[in-house]
Amino acid sequence: MHFGKIAKLFGGAVLGAALLLGTLAPNTAQAEEKKDFKLAWSIYAGWMPWGYATENGIVKKWADKYGITIEVTQFNDYIESINQFTAGAYDAVLLTNMDLLAIPAVGGVDTSVLIMGDYSNGNDTIILKGKDKLEDIKGQNVNLVELSVSHYLLARALETIDLSEKDVTVVNTSDADMISAWKTPDITALATWNPMSSEILKDKDAHNVFDSSQIPGEIMDMCAVNTETLKDNPDFGKALVGAWYETMKLMSSDTPEGKAARESMAKASGTDLPGYEAQLATTKMFYDPADAVEFTESDNAHEIMDNVRGFLFDHGLLGEGAPSADVVGIEFPDGSVLGDEGNVKFRFNTDYMKMAADGKL
Repeated sequence: MHFGKIAKLFGGAVLGAALLLGTLAPNTAQAEEKKDFKLAWSIYAGWMPWGYATENGIVKKWADKYGITIEVTQFNDYIESINQFTAGAYDAVLLTNMDLLAIPAVGGVDTSVLIMGDYSNGNDTIILKGKDKLEDIKGQNVNLVELSVSHYLLARALETIDLSEKDVTVVNTSDADMISAWKTPDITALATWNPMSSEILKDKDAHNVFDSSQIPGEIMDMCAVNTETLKDNPDFGKALVGAWYETMKLMSSDTPEGKAARESMAKASGTDLPGYEAQLATTKMFYDPADAVEFTESDNAHEIMDNVRGFLFDHGLLGEGAPSADVVGIEFPDGSVLGDEGNVKFRFNTDYMKMAADGKL
């Protein structure tokens, strides 16, 4: 593991060292029945429904149904939200498949995908200033959240033009700083996600040269939970899934209420309704839980996760001295495991989405 990079991701050497040692004692304490839970999230087109569901009482409604409380906290920094979950301060977090594997799973935290919310279908973008071809990226500094899905997107994009990361210089940049960074004259290339990418692309000198629609399904956006917490507190899972799909039904409806919900989400993400709906158009949202289950259980998920773990292994992010990409086990809904069956820390769980699809919440 490249400790310097991990320390940056985890916000300090102390937590980085804890992850290396696989301690993370706070999560051990989570493995018990309890009544109060916390969800961390950050701004992204497909995650705005969580803010709406919180502000409009939907989360509370479902928490009350199961006799629990759920505190939902918005983070301005995406990576920090994952750090907090990994440290045990939160029971659930919104993140991508790659970041789940790279941070909590590699850090020793057994984590389960509770809700497959969407996959990026154009929301993640590589943008060049004053140049309109991907080939023009060669030799440039590329600002992105290092070792995030933006970094993965860059690597996959470079493969398509027979280049590699040796042909560019990655500059680690917080997602919260992307828009202001773009306005700096010496920044000419970056990779980011919506809503930042849509805002940057309003600049006439900004050109989308590669995006996630060219690698469909590979960047999954999900709500994940601590596996032991979910096991000991199934009502927590039911409440989150119930709140999510009630909000999905509302926001996807062609009604005044649905439009009002989308307008609220648009405002919260810093845009207007047309702007937000443009972001949703580049997001393959799974409004129907049955569709989410079908995608999660597809054979394609195995191939995607094999690509993702290969990227992480190549970047030294699967553990100190990891001999191969098999070091962390990834369990799929059918019980099959990619990697070490004795060290499963990433689990695709469709049980609760199936409950929603069957009307059993």
